[in-house]
Amino acid sequence: MGVFLTLVSIAILLLLSAFFSGSETALTAARRSRIHQLEMAGDRRANLAARLISRRERLIGAILLGNNAVNILASALAAGLMIRYVGEAGVAYATVVMTVLVVIFAEVMPKTYAIREADRMALKVAPILRPIVAGLAPITQAIQALVLRLLGLFGVRGDSSWTQSVADEIRGMLDYHAREGSMRKHYRDMLKSVLDLADVEVGEVMVHRRDMITLNIDSPAADIVAQVVESRHTRFPLWQDTPDNVLGILHAKSLLRQVNMHTSDLQGINVMQFATEPWFVPDTTSLADQLSAFRKRRAHFALVVDEYGALMGMVTLEDILEEIVGDIADEHDEIDEEADELVTQLHPEKDGSYTVDGAVTIRNLNRTMEWRLPDVDAATIAGLVIHEAKRIPKAGQVFLFHEFQFEIVKREGNRITRLRISPRPTQPPIN
Repeated sequence: MGVFLTLVSIAILLLLSAFFSGSETALTAARRSRIHQLEMAGDRRANLAARLISRRERLIGAILLGNNAVNILASALAAGLMIRYVGEAGVAYATVVMTVLVVIFAEVMPKTYAIREADRMALKVAPILRPIVAGLAPITQAIQALVLRLLGLFGVRGDSSWTQSVADEIRGMLDYHAREGSMRKHYRDMLKSVLDLADVEVGEVMVHRRDMITLNIDSPAADIVAQVVESRHTRFPLWQDTPDNVLGILHAKSLLRQVNMHTSDLQGINVMQFATEPWFVPDTTSLADQLSAFRKRRAHFALVVDEYGALMGMVTLEDILEEIVGDIADEHDEIDEEADELVTQLHPEKDGSYTVDGAVTIRNLNRTMEWRLPDVDAATIAGLVIHEAKRIPKAGQVFLFHEFQFEIVKREGNRITRLRISPRPTQPPIN
C-alpha cells in the first residue's frame, strides 16, 4: 500500500509540475493585445490574466518556486522508493527515471501545448494561479530581494532593463507577419508609414520650388486664368517682383467664381482680392505635426521655408497621404502622359538592375524594393549619390555605395535626372 501511495503521489506531483510549466509558458506567450481586448469586453478571466502578467516578476517567482518544490519532492519520493528495493544504486535509477518523466511529461509536453494555445490556456489557468501567486507573495518577494542584493555584488543594478518602444514592437510584429505570409506587404507598408510620420520631416516629401506652378500677380488676368485652366492643380502661390515674395494663395474655384462674374471683361479681375493668406511652415516639421496642423486649420496646402526663411517648396495633404498609401493617381494623371510618366519612376531592366528617376525618394525606394539605403543625409536617390560622391557626377559615371552600384544615366544642368541601380555590382566604379 505504501508503494502505491508513493507512486500516486509522484504522479500527482508530475501533474502539478506540468501545470506550473504550462502556465508559465502560456502567460508569457499570451498576446497582451488579445488579453486586453477581452478584459475591456468584461471577461473576468482576462482581467485576472492581465493582473498576473502586469506583475511578471512575482508571477514567474511563484511559478518557479512551486515548480521546483514539486519536482524536488517527486524526485525525493522516487529516490526513497528505489533505495528501498535496489539499495544505494537506486539514487542513480531514480535520477534517470525522473529526468525522463519530468522532461517529457512536465516540461516539453505542457509547454508545447501552451505555446500553441497560449491565449486560451492563459485564461484557463489565471483563476487557479491567482491565489497561489498571492499566497506565495511573501516568499517570492524575499527571494527577489535576496537575488537583487546578490546581483548588486556583481555590479548589476536591479532597476536596469532594456525596454523596446511600442512603435518598434509594432514594426517587428508587422515584419514578422508579412514574412510569414499572414499580412500583405502593402498593408504592412501603410501601417509602418503611419508609425514613421513622426520621424519624417516635411522637407523630405515636399514638392521642390523648381516643380511648383506659381503665378505672377502683375500678369494680365487673362493670362492668369489661362495658366490656371491649363494646370491640373487647384491652389497656386501668387508672387510679386520675385518668386520668393509670395503674397497669397489662389484657389481655382475662387477664380472660377470671378470669371463667371466678369465674363465680358476678365481684366476687371483682381486676384489678390480673393486670394488667401499664405501659410509658411519650417522644413523640419514632422509629418505627424503637419498632418495635425492641417486638420486644426482645415487646410490642405502650406509653403515650406528653411531656417533662413527662404522658400524651399510646398507640401499638401495629399503629399502626406501618399507617404502612407503610396502614389495617388487621379483622373488627370491617367490622361496626362507626362504626369503618368512621373508616376512610374522605377523600371526593372533585364540584367536585374533598375532605372530610377533621380527625384524618387529613398524612403519610397526602400519601401518598394525592401532595400536599406540610408536616408539620413539625403531625401532623394540623386541626393544620396551626390552626397556620397562629394560632387555632381557626369553622365556615364559609376559609383559603388552601400553595396549598390549607381550609374548616372542622364544629367540636366546640375540635376541628376536618371540613374541605373544594381543591387549586385557588375563592374568596377568609375570615379
